[in-house]
Amino acid sequence: MAAKSDGAAASAGPGPEGVAGGARGSAGGCGEAAPGPRYELRDCCWVLCALLVFFSDGATDLWLAASYYLQGQHTCFSLTLLFVLLPSLVVQLLSFRWFVYDYSDPAGSPGPAVSTKDSVAAGAAISTKDSAGAFRTKEGSPEPGPQPAHSSASAYRRRCCRLCIWLLQTLVHLLQLGQVWRYLRALYLGLQSRWRGERLRRHFYWRMLFESADVSMLRLLETFLRSAPQLVLQLSLLVHRGGAPDLLPALSTSASLVSLAWTLASYQKVLRDSRDDKRPLSYKGAVAQVLWHLFTIAARSLAFALFASVYKLYFGIFIVAHWCVMTFWVIQGETDFCMSKWEEIIYNMVVGIIYIFCWFNVKEGRSRRRMTLYHCIVLLENAALTGFWYSNRNFSTDFYSLIMVCVVASSFALGIFFMCVYYCLLHPNGPMLGPQAPGCIFRKASEPCGPPADAITSPPRSLPRTTGAERDGASAGERAGTPTPPVFQVRPGLPPTPVARTSRTEGPVIRIDLPRKKYPAWDAHFIDRRLRKTILALEYSSPATPRLQYRSVGTTQELLEYETTV
Repeated sequence: MAAKSDGAAASAGPGPEGVAGGARGSAGGCGEAAPGPRYELRDCCWVLCALLVFFSDGATDLWLAASYYLQGQHTCFSLTLLFVLLPSLVVQLLSFRWFVYDYSDPAGSPGPAVSTKDSVAAGAAISTKDSAGAFRTKEGSPEPGPQPAHSSASAYRRRCCRLCIWLLQTLVHLLQLGQVWRYLRALYLGLQSRWRGERLRRHFYWRMLFESADVSMLRLLETFLRSAPQLVLQLSLLVHRGGAPDLLPALSTSASLVSLAWTLASYQKVLRDSRDDKRPLSYKGAVAQVLWHLFTIAARSLAFALFASVYKLYFGIFIVAHWCVMTFWVIQGETDFCMSKWEEIIYNMVVGIIYIFCWFNVKEGRSRRRMTLYHCIVLLENAALTGFWYSNRNFSTDFYSLIMVCVVASSFALGIFFMCVYYCLLHPNGPMLGPQAPGCIFRKASEPCGPPADAITSPPRSLPRTTGAERDGASAGERAGTPTPPVFQVRPGLPPTPVARTSRTEGPVIRIDLPRKKYPAWDAHFIDRRLRKTILALEYSSPATPRLQYRSVGTTQELLEYETTV
């Protein structure tokens, strides 16, 4: 894997060239770029609300487990505590593994070769192995530069600081607070990008996006390993006991439900914010997604709880069968999220768990048919599970059972309603039934969007033959000194009118020797931590905001086809 920055212009918008802008709004191939995004106060409030949801979910579960222990209900205590500790340990190990790689000294390990040529700096070249330690900024200096030679005292202070960081991170993860640390770090980096000048603002904003991506992935894994089973367990106990629910189990159930809905919406928002080829998700759309998932997961979990309160064995068989079918459905869709085959298989298994409870898009393209099919299957399953439970009740005297059936149906209907509100009114690409927004993400562009100046236009499948008269006319024109068109000329495609193109923008372009992953997958520089460290080092040392350009497979095929045709 190699990343290269050579000063060539590249488009920051979507297209076959696989170009990813360094930050949303950087200069690219869609007219004059709007200023880069800024960290706003509502972003800070969103993170604080995420912390509140995290603490409320964990605190209510632990409080409920302690209550079960004091009441002598050891089975309920064991299951509740198991669904709290086991997922938390898995997530903390993964988070600490990421920390070890990010803060490890790569001096003795081979890294990707990186070369940079900045056209603004008159062709000055810098090379580095990996990224850590390649470029540093002096303490308090606004501009980055090469790291000067350090004395033994400063080296000793650095080693002490490094040891303190390792001890602090070890303690944080032992206390099961890895996600809290990452939330606070993302909040700190976002505020730094707001307070600092333009030179350092983009660097802190990039790091904030990376940290937000990490914590959103960790929270997604944790909620569906902890909150989802906890929700079904507590609902099953409430239904089995009957009567008015106790306050503490109701609080735990509500916190788990809100945590699931919030995590899904937050994951989608961070994913869209990280990709410059997609429009960002507004907070109105995020709230609509929270309500959508809140009511659909509530109906789904309540149907599970009703059925499990009567048919415990058959409920386990149903869950395993549903997970196997959904995992196979995801695998046959050939997802491309991870960097290795085994990581992809594990990811597909986790998505299979998510599909037990709610819809989760994992394949690029229009997902309307797949989403409709999934919700039809879920509707039939909810009706069947609730119907089997209701068939064991006394129809004539049990008014409580009829209320539960109505709650399941109305909750699912409300979830579908908010899903329609999101897609019809609040989707980033525009209303589903109205005109769709253009692919260019720069809304303040002063010129129409077109391919970048150095983009390769697709050649025709075949070239027209030249008649003898045309050859004679061309020879006569050449002898007369008249200008002639070039020999190899590609006809412009649609639209027939000339498309205004932006002038070639000089600046650093980081070229990544990998094909770009398609949405809804994360870009490789968010998944591959070695590549992330390299990009951060180049971005920190560059006087201008670099753009990322992934390898385009289609371009190579087009060039070979052109040469063969000629």
